[in-house]
Amino acid sequence: MFNHATRPSAPKGISFPEQRAWMVRHQLEAWGIADPRVLDAMRRTPRELFVPEAEQDATYDDGPLPIGDGQTISQPYVVAHMTETLRLRGDERVLEIGTGSGYQTAVLSLLAAEVFTVERLARLAQLAHQTLERWGADNVRFRVGDGSLGWPEHSPYDAIIVTCAAPVVPQPLVQQLADGGRMIAPVGPRGYQDLVLVRRVGEQVTQERLSPVAFVPLIGEHGW
Repeated sequence: MFNHATRPSAPKGISFPEQRAWMVRHQLEAWGIADPRVLDAMRRTPRELFVPEAEQDATYDDGPLPIGDGQTISQPYVVAHMTETLRLRGDERVLEIGTGSGYQTAVLSLLAAEVFTVERLARLAQLAHQTLERWGADNVRFRVGDGSLGWPEHSPYDAIIVTCAAPVVPQPLVQQLADGGRMIAPVGPRGYQDLVLVRRVGEQVTQERLSPVAFVPLIGEHGW
């Protein structure tokens, strides 16, 4: 999550589609999200489907929400910002590490040709799979396992998005990045991190630190 002290949450008392449109205008566009494809995907993705029943009233608040098993669904701005950083055109093969509720997965499914998503927790993976199937996403493949190892059988990937924090960028993910590919990941100690943009051009790999964030830890061989 970001420091969002001055970014407003959607008003209550209006329908979810109205809250979603409000969120796009006031939490995303007003705070610098400009890619029209990302804004359209955020406008089309019903976040309420991916939020637990107990948290429905806070669906379009500007903040993360618990989804069980110690995990969270990221605030909408973080989802949009990380997605926009990947600069997806629509023909990419994307790897997502940390399926969680499936909300980020849903957004990616509208922006890429194929999405491969890995979740460590079987219960969350199953719920996300069911929700995405009901919603109609037909270009997503799921795996339960150690996300820090990626999904090498389907590599290389044009883009990789990591939705849980590692102390350093996991090398197996770097190795699975295609030539010209981009990866966005939270990197740093438990409790707070920086978003890091990784670019690969041939054998050259660069890292650029972006915004401060706080994500749940990536548990695995190349995580915590």
